[in-house]
Amino acid sequence: MNKALILAGGLGKRMNSPRPKVVHEILGKPLINWVIDAAIAAGVDEIGVVIGYGADEVRDKLPNTVKVYIQRRQLGTADAVKSAMDFLDGRVVILYGDAPLVRSITIKRLIDSESDMSVLTSNVKTPKGYGRIVKEKGKISEIVEDCDASDEELKIREINSGMYSFESDALKYALLNIKANNKKGEYYLTDAVNILLKNRKTVDTIEVEDETEILGANSQKELADLSQIAQKRILDGLMNDGVTIEDPSSTFIGPDAQIAAGAILKPFTFIYGKSKVAFNAIIGPQATLKNTYVGEKSAVLRSDCDDAIIGKECSVGPFSRLRPGTRLENGVKIGNFVEVKNSHLFRKVKAQHLTYLGDANIGEETNVGAGTITCNYDGVKKSKTLIGKHAFIGSNSALVAPVEIGERALIAAGSVITENVPAYALAFGRARQKNKKEWVLKKMEESHEE
Repeated sequence: MNKALILAGGLGKRMNSPRPKVVHEILGKPLINWVIDAAIAAGVDEIGVVIGYGADEVRDKLPNTVKVYIQRRQLGTADAVKSAMDFLDGRVVILYGDAPLVRSITIKRLIDSESDMSVLTSNVKTPKGYGRIVKEKGKISEIVEDCDASDEELKIREINSGMYSFESDALKYALLNIKANNKKGEYYLTDAVNILLKNRKTVDTIEVEDETEILGANSQKELADLSQIAQKRILDGLMNDGVTIEDPSSTFIGPDAQIAAGAILKPFTFIYGKSKVAFNAIIGPQATLKNTYVGEKSAVLRSDCDDAIIGKECSVGPFSRLRPGTRLENGVKIGNFVEVKNSHLFRKVKAQHLTYLGDANIGEETNVGAGTITCNYDGVKKSKTLIGKHAFIGSNSALVAPVEIGERALIAAGSVITENVPAYALAFGRARQKNKKEWVLKKMEESHEE
């Protein structure tokens, strides 16, 4: 049994934020979820998370499959692990919820270790502030904290990441013997090295070459730094796979997005969540996708799309908004200042200007004129608008749901439609025009007399 225990109960004082540190996001994803997903990708059998400060807010970000443990007081890393004693079984990897850049391959190396304890280390250019790995004859003998290190020990560049793996029996033994013999009165997991070595247990180090994997977010600046590192990783990978990114400095792609080779991402593009962009699609400039699918040869320009499905050869924008539940079949055209919500638009529907389509099904090749709205909410409930294929909805029409417009029906411009319209019918729903001759002149004369 392989397990990962993620410590996520810290206050994060230097963040200067009322929110728990681990729920802060980089690239649209909470820090804690980066670590959880890396552990899952590494093949762990179970994941536990130790939470403390802001426990409810952190819990809301966690998958249902994660086991949650509470650290009642902030008494150090060993105390945090001790909060999850019931979880400690088999091979246990200790990770941190504020260190999102650790790779799954690195976690797998910790899992595969056969030592009683393995310490993840890195040789860094600037080791200041980190615990140093002291070795004798090439093997770890202790971890010395920066503030306690001698002048000679301060020269050591191999540092402790704070991530470990243990055989659970060795870990439990160490936890029972760690003392709070330090200025802060806290229980440090680093003390497990000495305890286990004295008990003739095996302790080794696993060095990670990319030191960015062990970086944590202890301040807002460090959070921004992590975001830049993560973004470069993602963009470099996409470009290596054949995605065209015209300006990497203004393009932001989340870790769970999938972009196919041949896609083109223009400047000021944001793609987050589980979005997917297909071959030859063009996103941007100035477009945002969240949990949205974009089909082949479709284009999204200066628009915002959230939880939407866009088929092949569609065009969206500029200045459109696709809200959750939107589905566009192949060849649909959504133009400037059009909003679509919870609606299914079939093949080659056109809504090119100044339109709101909510809770609607619109048949293929229907044309929706400028200024059309579906009045889907009566103040109590929402209702559907159904429009048949090849219909024509005249400009500035209001379709008051629930209502059904038949196949090839024509709605006259400026109509308010409150009743069903049969197929092939022409529907007028507006007051008859009346012209009062010289009415304005008479009003002007009356005003002048006053």
